[in-house]
Amino acid sequence: MELEISLKKYFGYSSFRNGQKEVIESILKGKHTSAMLPTGTGKSLCYQLPGYIMDGSVLIVSPLLSLMQDQVDQMKLFGEKRVIALNSFLTYSERRYAFEHLKEFKFIFISPEMLALDYVTEKLKQLKLALFVVDEAHCISQWGYDFRPDYSKLGDIRSNLGNPLTLALTATATKEVRQDILRSLRIDDAHQIVSTVDRRNIALYVEKLDNHREKLERLFECVSTLKRPGIVYFSSKKMAMQAAEMFKDRGITKADYYHGGMDQEQRILVQQQFLHGQLDVVCATSAFGMGINKDNVRFIIHFHMPLQLESYLQEIGRAGRDGAESIAILLHAVGDEQLPLQLAEGELPSESQLDWLGVWFKDKNVPVIKLHDFEDEVRATCGLTEIQWRFICDFLLNRSKVYMPIPIMIEELKKVVESRLTLKKQNIFTVKEWLENHACRRQFILEYFEETMDTHPEKCCDLCGINLNDYYGQCVIEEDDQENEVVDWDSYLKKILLNK
Repeated sequence: MELEISLKKYFGYSSFRNGQKEVIESILKGKHTSAMLPTGTGKSLCYQLPGYIMDGSVLIVSPLLSLMQDQVDQMKLFGEKRVIALNSFLTYSERRYAFEHLKEFKFIFISPEMLALDYVTEKLKQLKLALFVVDEAHCISQWGYDFRPDYSKLGDIRSNLGNPLTLALTATATKEVRQDILRSLRIDDAHQIVSTVDRRNIALYVEKLDNHREKLERLFECVSTLKRPGIVYFSSKKMAMQAAEMFKDRGITKADYYHGGMDQEQRILVQQQFLHGQLDVVCATSAFGMGINKDNVRFIIHFHMPLQLESYLQEIGRAGRDGAESIAILLHAVGDEQLPLQLAEGELPSESQLDWLGVWFKDKNVPVIKLHDFEDEVRATCGLTEIQWRFICDFLLNRSKVYMPIPIMIEELKKVVESRLTLKKQNIFTVKEWLENHACRRQFILEYFEETMDTHPEKCCDLCGINLNDYYGQCVIEEDDQENEVVDWDSYLKKILLNK
């Protein structure tokens, strides 16, 4: 009962959620710990409570700047002043103050990019680190659905910091990915806590429609009638923006959009408005949701087909954190897999882009270690996006540690790109198989994660039979004598497709 006393003292809760206590007990026993807990089960408590109990600072590596900022803001809201996020949001003076007073902070959130800087690691070495936390740890694994090259360096950084007690947290990872996380972090003796990915209070519903126009019509109907609040996920920033405007034009005024291209102030404003009930529908890309601690989200709608089951589970996990009935709807039309396939290919450099890179190296005779100095020139020459550029730099700079001729490096990089693209395509076609599945949708997902389902929840999925009426609320449309207005869906569709 001692842990429950600490839980009550620091957080005001009388009991733990599933998996939390096991993770915390493992850490307090001094064991490196890997934990897979479903989205919505309160993973942040798993390092915050030990942080209060243990002597020393807690360093939390987080992949998204907006996620870090949201977690810091939440902790400050509950009275914790010894918390800071070390990232590019800090001004020069704020950053200087932070590093001069680093020992005063109990909880230090940091991006993997900043953690890789020698100056930063030297400062962190001066601290007594009680716990090294890797949040969204699936980003470490090259087989994970959201692999980040900067995360792959965490094993070296952890070693440089003296191999502190470590907690790796994720919500969705296959057995292969979980093993890869520990290998990458160089942990041989981790205590692994694996919870089910199944959120039984979230019903799964796939609705098949004939075309894009029907999907738009059905989207408006769903958002108009479902209990709110809710989130609609898109794979396109433009689509998220256009859909939010469509909702507002049709009387759903408490709607807005969110994507990673917005500036910090806009993102924080939308987050706060949603958290405090000033918005009840957010049209978003995958950038929205991590760390959004809103317990009463009643629906999640996917307008576009997800790129993998792991990210789908992450996103629907924003719903029903209060344990109440919620629903996840995916609107599907024939050919929907084309967009995720295009997105997957666009994240990686093409063979022709890598050929141009080889020509550039040959013409300029620049060593790989100087590549960053020519970013603008190389990206313009090869037509690289920021994501492609970072992927190439990480690979080449890692290979440059062992002498290898540049042409051989680039040929090796082509093979890596091909294998990653193959994996991404496999993930997309697994989602397609799930959509075309004729058995239980929940059972398919559990089998993918090597789990078994003993019993079906009463409200399981569309294939097991659920009634959407159970999830409808009062239709709140703010109209101004618009009963006879006809929606010009063709105009909406043309505008969206032209700007996608």
